Amino acid sequence: MPANDAFEVDARGMKCPWPVLRAARALREHSAIIIRADDPQAPTELAALAREQGWTLSGIGADHFRIERGSDASS
Repeated sequence: MPANDAFEVDARGMKCPWPVLRAARALREHSAIIIRADDPQAPTELAALAREQGWTLSGIGADHFRIERGSDASS
């Protein structure tokens, strides 16, 4: 899925756990998101969420991440 097909979530200025909660909520309806989160804990917390759910997390840049649900998580 190209990056431009991902739903964008702007969580800049939010302290954890809010970025993670926003990511989880967006991934209920979208198979991939791009999230911007500048809380220093966000990378660790987003990685834990992705690992727990079996999703793929990749860093795009500073405070900029992509999360994708697996193909079996389409329901």
